[in-house]
Amino acid sequence: MSEYGRIARPEPCVMELVSKLAREPWTDRPTCVHPTLSAAARAVHDHSSSAGRRALLPLAPRFLDTARPGMEVSARVVALCVSTALATGEEGVRLRKAHETALRLMTGEGVIPWWLRFSWSEPFYRTFVATEQVAEAVAVTARQANDRELRNLLKQCLAAHGALRPGAPTPS
Repeated sequence: MSEYGRIARPEPCVMELVSKLAREPWTDRPTCVHPTLSAAARAVHDHSSSAGRRALLPLAPRFLDTARPGMEVSARVVALCVSTALATGEEGVRLRKAHETALRLMTGEGVIPWWLRFSWSEPFYRTFVATEQVAEAVAVTARQANDRELRNLLKQCLAAHGALRPGAPTPS
């Protein structure tokens, strides 16, 4: 275990709190959380103020047991984060391509990239590709967003994933 996990800090990140709630080892990558949601939470945490980070903690229970497989699950979170980033006006080729791929995975229409047609592609997309796209999109969004807007983006990611039911009360 690295020293990072042994140091008591006054402000744990929301994923570290989730790891404790799930009775997993102290980590910011708990296995009970879907990788794209975890990436979004870490990125929002990293781009929030101290007060913004504390405001994320009540969301922790919503992340529990979200680690289900499926291309569409990952694609929904990627599409949401990337479309939010693109709305800031800082369009990039990589973000546009990420958005196109996510939409194709969600709808099943259009040409799917060749590497997504193999049996290993879903875990690869979920664990590596989608997480990087989400982190980049949140970083782009954060350049023009405040803590409240970033927290709302994270709530929208939970909803897009299905961890927040429509009409269910959400932490403020």
